[in-house]
Amino acid sequence: MPEWTTQRRLPARPERQWQARKTAMTTTDPMPSSSQSAGTACAVTALPIEPVVRIRPSRSWVALHVRELWAYRELLYFLTWRDVKVRYKQAALGAAWAIIQPVMTMLIFTLFFGKLAKIPSDGIPYPIFAYAALLPWTFFANAITNSGNSLVGSASLITKVYFPRLIVPAAAVGAGLVDFAIAFVVFIGLFVYYGFALTWQILLFPLLVVLTATLALGVGLWMSALNVKYRDIRYALPFLVQLWMFASPVIYPSSLMPEKWRWVLVINPLTGVIEGYRAALLGRPFMWGALAYSALASIAVLIYAAYFFRHMEREFADIV
Repeated sequence: MPEWTTQRRLPARPERQWQARKTAMTTTDPMPSSSQSAGTACAVTALPIEPVVRIRPSRSWVALHVRELWAYRELLYFLTWRDVKVRYKQAALGAAWAIIQPVMTMLIFTLFFGKLAKIPSDGIPYPIFAYAALLPWTFFANAITNSGNSLVGSASLITKVYFPRLIVPAAAVGAGLVDFAIAFVVFIGLFVYYGFALTWQILLFPLLVVLTATLALGVGLWMSALNVKYRDIRYALPFLVQLWMFASPVIYPSSLMPEKWRWVLVINPLTGVIEGYRAALLGRPFMWGALAYSALASIAVLIYAAYFFRHMEREFADIV
């Protein structure tokens, strides 16, 4: 008895079917001998075999596959645009919500903390002082909330099609940049109204936006991976965001903290970012030490979160 191969075959192409039929037609003996049977078996076995691609999860920490992410850059664009459209679909005010949220928050902060509590603002009118901090904070808070829930919200897509899963929370962060750009228009109006002048420090504004997006992406990747396995994250995340706001100099300046305890405030990577926005937009002195720490902490958080996300990615399709 000849030994047949057990390798899996894909459906033969038409030209290969014709070759097999032609080989069968050349056999005139209805009862081939054992040597002929063995020869026929070897001929069939020798036919080219289509390769079988098997996608399996890795068993250890794996590379980030940046080249694969670049290959799917168009998918990142379409998912970002999808998140923007879904957010304001069937909304009566549409994209105006990107302005209403920070503006209403600024008015409430000005009334309660600026007028009633008399919180100092380093000689800057409190409305623009608060709004300069609300710009990065609103973007950061919405970005980590939306990206933290993005994988669970895209469960039907993740379980059916393969693509780098990291794109899903990254698209949620990218959609937040659209709201950030819309809300920045209000700041331009406040800037003109209060008569501030542009300084060379405005050149650092794009770098601060990139730094904010880097920190938001790192925290969002971490929260989204944990949210797939532990659904408590979706309930704890809003509470964490609220506490994080009071731990950041959004309502108050960093100078309000005594000098010997200011390092506690600087541990928060958002401290250097928010104070950097105020310095770049309002011409205040930069806290270079806090800004350098925020940059290093943001990059470290992003690298750790990306590897953690890739490590957890093998379980997403099973438990999402």
